[in-house]
Amino acid sequence: MPSRVKYDYKTLFENTSVGIVISDVNGRIIDANPYSADLFGYDLEEFLELYIKDLLPENSKNKHAAHHSAYNAHPKARVMGMGLDIYGMKKDKSIFPLEISLNPFEKDGERYTTSFIVDITLRKKWEEELKKQNQKLELVKQELQLLNQELEEKVEARTFTLKATLQELRASRNEIKDALTKEKELGELKSRFVSMASHEFRTPLSTILSSASLIHRYLESGQIDKCDKHINRIKSSVEHLNSVLDDFLSIGRIEEGLIKLNFEEFDVYTEVENIVVEMRELSKSHQKIELINKGSATIITDKHLLKIAFSNLLSNAIKFSPVDGLIVVTTEKKQKSVILTVKDNGVGIPEAEQKRLFIRFFRASNVQNIQGTGLGLYIVKRYMNLIGGQINIQSVANEGTSISIELPL
Repeated sequence: MPSRVKYDYKTLFENTSVGIVISDVNGRIIDANPYSADLFGYDLEEFLELYIKDLLPENSKNKHAAHHSAYNAHPKARVMGMGLDIYGMKKDKSIFPLEISLNPFEKDGERYTTSFIVDITLRKKWEEELKKQNQKLELVKQELQLLNQELEEKVEARTFTLKATLQELRASRNEIKDALTKEKELGELKSRFVSMASHEFRTPLSTILSSASLIHRYLESGQIDKCDKHINRIKSSVEHLNSVLDDFLSIGRIEEGLIKLNFEEFDVYTEVENIVVEMRELSKSHQKIELINKGSATIITDKHLLKIAFSNLLSNAIKFSPVDGLIVVTTEKKQKSVILTVKDNGVGIPEAEQKRLFIRFFRASNVQNIQGTGLGLYIVKRYMNLIGGQINIQSVANEGTSISIELPL
């Protein structure tokens, strides 16, 4: 069995990396270890000629005197500096933060105090860094709120540098690890948003630019009959951009809690029929939208939110179905609810990705070449939560998708 190395107290006293200072009731330094002297920038010999007050900044000495008298009246072991700002002054007059633990003892009838001193400069540095991180995150949040406000007002001079809606970051002020984790989440959200926005804005803008150039060329050469095609392309691109902006505005209202519910009584089949008539105008050339009524009902809900949600579902069916595809819309009355279903024979959704459909900006891997923001189903889900509805999805890749929303009567 290996022998243990024996240490005496003097060895520990002189070699520990914590400042140890022993002072009498008058605050005169009686003894100290070399580390404490070095901590304050003194040689040990000159350090032992000082009083505790000599190690304090000028503006702290009066307060120290009061504390010193109170401590001598009721001496006990305690920690100073926890939750307080305590500073020491070095020989060169420089100031640094520290923590002090006080331990009283008696020897030969005299009272003394042992002070254990720790330099917390590095800790203060990290606390300041954490504070800056929190301030930075707050500034990012304020900038994104301002951006949402600008979208609400539909400012004509949009910068096209839209950023993702930031999940509210409530970084812990005590643990910098939490702040860094949330900053990483923000970076990933920004990355998804930039990727989506780059594609969704660049393509229609390029179409508008090229079509405008061709129209100008045709007008100069008198070939007016060739302009209609490019005018329609410009109209289509502008409609797509408006759709993207509407999605962003909806997200802004939802996240800011600005959605005001307006419940009213109406016939659900009539409303669905009106939506289908409107969406047929946006369908592809040979697509067919069939409406089946398996039982109409009068319901009480927010008609405006229902229209937006159901139009989103029908728009997706049109977008992801072939040009000659069949889309079936069904209304069905149950005992306590009504179910509205949109079924298509389009590209479908891979099973492994279906659980992520309600995440904002998420788009399935098999539709990356089709325009879209990845916000449609997210908005539908949030609207259903607001009006007490439920959404159910059944889909098979390359076979089609059936999406139902169920509303209480």
